[in-house]
Amino acid sequence: MGDIRQSLLPRDVLSAAKELLYHLDIYICNLVQSGRQPPQVDSKTLELVEEFILHAPKDRNTPRMSALQELQLLEIMCSCFQEQSRDAVRQLMFAALFNLQGNQADESRMALLGKLVSMAIAVGRVPILECAATWLQRTHRVYCVRLAQVLVDDYCSMVPGSVPTLQNIHSASPRFCCQFITAVTTLYDFTSEELTPPLELLQMIVSWIQDDPHLVLITFLNSPISGSQPITSLDVTPLGGLVRWCIKAPLVYRRDKKQALTNGSSENEPEVGPLFSALHLSVLQVLMLLPNILNEKGLFGRLALLQMESLAALTSDLSRLLDQADKHTHTSSADTLALSQLALDRLAQALQVAMASGALLCSRGNSVEKWCRDLLQLVLSGPVMYYNNIHTSPLAYSPHAAHSPIAPHPTLPALPTHPQPFMTGMPFPFRPSH
Repeated sequence: MGDIRQSLLPRDVLSAAKELLYHLDIYICNLVQSGRQPPQVDSKTLELVEEFILHAPKDRNTPRMSALQELQLLEIMCSCFQEQSRDAVRQLMFAALFNLQGNQADESRMALLGKLVSMAIAVGRVPILECAATWLQRTHRVYCVRLAQVLVDDYCSMVPGSVPTLQNIHSASPRFCCQFITAVTTLYDFTSEELTPPLELLQMIVSWIQDDPHLVLITFLNSPISGSQPITSLDVTPLGGLVRWCIKAPLVYRRDKKQALTNGSSENEPEVGPLFSALHLSVLQVLMLLPNILNEKGLFGRLALLQMESLAALTSDLSRLLDQADKHTHTSSADTLALSQLALDRLAQALQVAMASGALLCSRGNSVEKWCRDLLQLVLSGPVMYYNNIHTSPLAYSPHAAHSPIAPHPTLPALPTHPQPFMTGMPFPFRPSH
């Protein structure tokens, strides 16, 4: 395709981009038909894409598109992907346009990608959403969360009343919806008010998972499982991010709401507690689906969908949040201790069900198994109003004796048959026995 550059130079920017897309489609069709494995777009073609579609600086003064011309280009691209019937061609063409190359054109790639996917959601262009789902699976998570941020800004912040349009991606492209949930749960990690998910987004995700619990497993169910999953990519499911949301929410959302009220805003904001309770229940229900699924794939006990490293980071964050909450226990609202206990309960419930369902792997006698047992014993020892360090043995704490020595917790009695708050009927070989 390198020989068409001279024919593109005299054209205006929109005409040149449209002509290049036409030739790119023909070139990739021929590449796929040739049977070459794997089909790969050559570097000269990628350079043409950067020059005439992304308008990266070359050896000439590259003209820029006006806003109207860019909108027309996005419409042309939507039509191009919609009219191409072969998925292999669409995927390869999308990769040629938007796979990151580690050069200065990547910023232009990301800007155009965000606008194209946002338009595809608005006008229901499913082929583009399917290609974007693949892109989200294969790209570094830093860029995945950037795309997710653009979509959340477009549909949850900038345009009032546009949330239902974004909500339709559940039925239009479940694959993209699953990857979108994974990206936003990676983006919004509750480390600041800006990184706390908007209420509209939270409501949307809860309704999606309640309607279809299998949604969060679609990428896992429909992708070949590789032992060499890059650590820089998104998780294969959003389960880890959803667990983090449910556990941290009782402490973080309460703090952010109090700050907003102090600033004189959000007086009429709906209560988010029931939403996170519903989300937590849905996550546990998804985990309970896993034994049959993993057994069917021959992966039970071999593949962990929840990573111990991320759970260790979560417990560290939770310890810090509990410490912050404890500093205000004697001077602020009386429900601080209850919310701290709720966060610990949810962590223990998620650990119990994840271990029993095979989503979290640990064997008897190793340090991981001991860590999980100690944590479960902490919650079962209740009522635990506060626990300063969840990596050590549980201690009793009295809110009425802030400066008195802390005595060890007495030896626990034998557990009942169905201890609460754990879910009954779940086989679990790692419950503490004392």
